[in-house]
Amino acid sequence: SPLANSFSLIEYNQNLRFLIMDCPTNSTIPLYLKANEFDRLHVTDVVRVCEPTYSKERLVSHNVQVHDLPFKDGDVPPSPVLKHWLELVNERRDQAMRQVEVQPVPTTIAVHCVAGLGRAPVLVAVALIEKGVDVLDAIEFVRRKRRGAFNNRQITYLAEQYK
Repeated sequence: SPLANSFSLIEYNQNLRFLIMDCPTNSTIPLYLKANEFDRLHVTDVVRVCEPTYSKERLVSHNVQVHDLPFKDGDVPPSPVLKHWLELVNERRDQAMRQVEVQPVPTTIAVHCVAGLGRAPVLVAVALIEKGVDVLDAIEFVRRKRRGAFNNRQITYLAEQYK
């Protein structure tokens, strides 16, 4: 797929995974849908942690919910963003566990910032840490899937301030 390089798929458990992606635009959203990438990966939600760069309508018409949780580039997520993010993760995890017999493909939550290297990876790392993954293991795991993820401030936040 021409979009494969912009995706980093991160397994949460057998029923749920995250898709860190580059920032879509109105001109690239049709590619995600036309190539059936979102269908193939069973993307149920897209979380935007940057300012909107595309219209939600096209995704919504394909049964993908769009959540706006913006916070400042290079920064760490404020408490309201974390709260909403973790509520979404827990809700989708629980739904996916109930649907596993009907839907053998894991549910996927896509999350993006502008480059997919800071804000989006931080939220995915937080979900992994909440699941019980060691902080440094979560950072390393995300970085293995998404080279260049996290800046020093975000690493310090995850390692020393998050929990």
